[in-house]
Amino acid sequence: MLSGQAKNVWDTKTQTFHGGQEHSFIKNFVEDFSVTTNYLGTPRKALEAAKEAINGIHHYPAANQEPAKTDLAHFLWGLDAAQHHPRLLMGNGASELIDLVVRKALLSAEQKGIKHPTWKGSPWNVQYREYQRSAETNGFKILDPSNPERADMICIVNPCNPTGDYFSVEPLKKWIKDNVKKGGCVIVDESMQPWHSPQFRSDSLISEHKYAKDMWEQEQVSVHVMHSWTKIWSCTGLRIGSVICPTGQHCEALRKIQVPWSVNGPALKFVEEVVKDIDYLNETWNNTSRLRAYLIQQLSGLKACKDNKWEFHGKPFLSWVWLDMKSEAVALKAEELARAAGVPIRSGRPGYQCNSFIRVAVRKEKEVEVLVNAWKAL
Repeated sequence: MLSGQAKNVWDTKTQTFHGGQEHSFIKNFVEDFSVTTNYLGTPRKALEAAKEAINGIHHYPAANQEPAKTDLAHFLWGLDAAQHHPRLLMGNGASELIDLVVRKALLSAEQKGIKHPTWKGSPWNVQYREYQRSAETNGFKILDPSNPERADMICIVNPCNPTGDYFSVEPLKKWIKDNVKKGGCVIVDESMQPWHSPQFRSDSLISEHKYAKDMWEQEQVSVHVMHSWTKIWSCTGLRIGSVICPTGQHCEALRKIQVPWSVNGPALKFVEEVVKDIDYLNETWNNTSRLRAYLIQQLSGLKACKDNKWEFHGKPFLSWVWLDMKSEAVALKAEELARAAGVPIRSGRPGYQCNSFIRVAVRKEKEVEVLVNAWKAL
């Protein structure tokens, strides 16, 4: 069962709710369905590399993030890595880098004499809240996603967590052009996009170098591509993120305001090893869609699903399901039953205000069975 401590993890006045905080408070814990990490768990060789790096914690980590950053650049761009390496910056998860880009965008707006810069999220009704939290904290005026007005800063999570909506690369580029002001700033979070397929790079802004260059040179719009690598490689405790900036100069400007050594030694060693683990990614691409379909099939067989006509949202390749249970009371009960069975899920209530929704991670069949059995009581 859940102790009272878990309820006090978040300071609701200053922080944004996030899944993944209950496991240590549940005595009968089985599996965490509240986070969208890879069902495979942490890659073994990379985990061993991080463990080994603990032996060197009496030394500072590399201030230039090398050789991990170069290895990550090769993972992203292959033979073109050296050309684009100056545009790449690593950080303490995506969260640190989100804050850096937002702060820099605010400073840029102030230098242009814009007293009340505007911010807008994706066209979908909700997305990961850290972007809006950072924008609000830094003084941006928040526009509703449905507002047709162009904004000084736009941030889109693609694929969208939690809704599972997704723009392929050409519609994404059009949405950006239609929604940002000239001279504005853009963040595109592609943290969940590598699940797309072995060809994920071809449907990603990772490969849209000319687009980023043209947007900057012709519109003075800075497009930043954000990744939290802790989901695809299931290493949320290490905090590993990166941002691809439009130019090397933009990257230098962010590094200037970044605290030194924000990526620790074990995290850097983890990256050096994990980018080589192609077998892990192949297994991810081969099985995630199958396991997601299995999860939906098992949940669809529940009486509560049939009675309430539950709706399952999200693209087939994603590592989670966004589930509308059509009833706030049922969703609340489902949350309680899952927690009691040791398989916590992410409620759509805190942060998203989607009270009839829950988010369920893709997991192996054995763990799904525990969740399904718990929900037979709905």
